[in-house]
Amino acid sequence: MSAALKTAFQEFAGIAAPVLNIQDETHYVSALALIEELMTESEDSVDDPLGPMIDILARAISDYESRDPEIVAFEKEAREIPADIAMLSVLMDQYGLGVADFPEIGDKSLISRILSGSRNLTKQHIEKLSRRFDVEPGMFF
Repeated sequence: MSAALKTAFQEFAGIAAPVLNIQDETHYVSALALIEELMTESEDSVDDPLGPMIDILARAISDYESRDPEIVAFEKEAREIPADIAMLSVLMDQYGLGVADFPEIGDKSLISRILSGSRNLTKQHIEKLSRRFDVEPGMFF
């Protein structure tokens, strides 16, 4: 059994090497597509045989992302954006909204100042946005 398992694993590792040891953008994109496919096909249970493969692939993707200078720079920049501004920006992007689309907060110049960081969302703004978009107020902190 151990010889057969070892052989099977070596065959798997040989075939999967480009997405298990990601070295470039092309293989990174392939790994992302593969993990998306696997997650769509897998059952959400501990017995699913695709689970360990998803775990291995997720670690490979994470390792690549931690070495890619563009991704590292993007993550650093994203972490520096205050949570309330990031959340407002995400909502705007997801719903295709502009600065004039938030009457519950104020006019478009106020929204622009909030997005630029020169003004803050108030508790009342956050409560109104939370109700409108059905998100927890804590997402803004």
